[in-house]
Amino acid sequence: MTTDADVPTLRALLSRSDLQLRLAGGARDDALDRPVRWVHSSDLADPTPFLSEGLVLLTTGTQFDGAGEERGPYRDYVQRLSARGVVGLGFGTEVVRHGIPSALEEACAAAGMPLFEVPYRTPFIAVARANAEAIAAQAYARRSWALAAQRAIALAALRPDGLGATVAELARQLDTWVGMFDAAGELVREHPTGGLEAATAAALHDEVGGVLRRGARAGSALRIGDGPFSLQTLGRGGHLRGVIAIAAGDLDQEGRGVVTAVIAMAGLALEQQQGLSRARNALRAGLVQSLLSGDPSLARRIAREMWGALPAAPVDVAVTEALAGEGTRTTASARARLDATTELLELRGDERRGTLFFGRVEGALVLVVPTGERAVIDEIAERFDIRVGVSEPAGYDGIRAALDQARVARDRGTASVTAFADIGRAGVLSALSADARALADAQLRPLVDNDRTQGTALLTTLRAWLDADCSHEACARALGVHRHTVRTRLAHIERVLGLDLGSFPVRAELYAALRAAEG
Repeated sequence: MTTDADVPTLRALLSRSDLQLRLAGGARDDALDRPVRWVHSSDLADPTPFLSEGLVLLTTGTQFDGAGEERGPYRDYVQRLSARGVVGLGFGTEVVRHGIPSALEEACAAAGMPLFEVPYRTPFIAVARANAEAIAAQAYARRSWALAAQRAIALAALRPDGLGATVAELARQLDTWVGMFDAAGELVREHPTGGLEAATAAALHDEVGGVLRRGARAGSALRIGDGPFSLQTLGRGGHLRGVIAIAAGDLDQEGRGVVTAVIAMAGLALEQQQGLSRARNALRAGLVQSLLSGDPSLARRIAREMWGALPAAPVDVAVTEALAGEGTRTTASARARLDATTELLELRGDERRGTLFFGRVEGALVLVVPTGERAVIDEIAERFDIRVGVSEPAGYDGIRAALDQARVARDRGTASVTAFADIGRAGVLSALSADARALADAQLRPLVDNDRTQGTALLTTLRAWLDADCSHEACARALGVHRHTVRTRLAHIERVLGLDLGSFPVRAELYAALRAAEG
């Protein structure tokens, strides 16, 4: 992995025996190991407007003529260089004066600026050329490394598990941990295996999940604890196929080129797998339709060959809200969410053979799990923030009815996961729709209008009578009137509505209308 340490340093420059440079005084190791990006010479009293960061400056000291033994000019000079980012100062001796001024040595020591002597017989241009040659050699070595790394990665991609081999080769070339996450945010490949601490792995998992939820193609750098990480998305914007994570900070140009090659190959491989995924999804959808037909024999046979045995009955059937329309134009984010959910289920299916089956129906996902094993259903609802309905236990001959129950639970529930049993306790009349309320209002309007214009209490009497199981005496007690008054009002209701209250269907219809109007 490339860092600033791979760039030529002052230590490397001082070690060149042909230059015969001599370090004056002491210097910290970190100061000597800072990268030297160029060598420049100047005798200006303030050369900083013409200097860049990471530079070594050479001087003969003519700017100090007249300074004598004063410390101030030397101190101010070195402080300006240090503030500009100069990493070292070379003093050419025997040109203007013998040796290095002690005041300059003191100023450099105080500022932590490495100071070295350039003897008279070593031209400044030789020092600059030596550093330039080292930079050129390092650049050539990096380009050669990049070509070799890309060749090794291309060969790795040809292996049976091309993605896994590519991730491993990239980790070896960068000498760091590399992991690949799928579209569901699960770590599916890494090298070296278990190379991250548990806390770091958990934090990285959360960061990757956030990147995938945003759905935008991007690269990002972050720190987890003391470790830098780079994240690179795979796939198209709005249709991400995963993320490659690298335990490294900013890479140099060659390192980024190698990573880009891996991203391109991994993206291509994942796109090529998309056709296979579509075929698998179509097969799953067909098997769900087979189960809905009441004959699970075909689904049992194909599922056993492809994914393992179907979950043992009794089973719970769950259905998600529609994640993407079928046969209609859908947003990229909706389609990506459906794909990500499907991929997570594929992963869970591999882990839970015989305990999970699923398929797409009308843009939603239908899940079949053994009764009582709802962990994967809860995980799907939480991870993708979707509503899911769950049926009562059923056998494979009752899958269609169970799916209807799951849809009712999903549509009427308010929690992320709603069981039909919870909805069923409210009774059939609780499921009356807005259309039923409109019909109820129309049916009861004559009574409402009569009560408003005539000052009667027909609607209240009808509700009390039905609630009293059509008992005149019980209704009279509830209303605080005589039972003959109840009879009179009921007869009035029959005239207004044109209905016979002695008919059970009429009573049931009116009771449902009252319940719907109240809802």
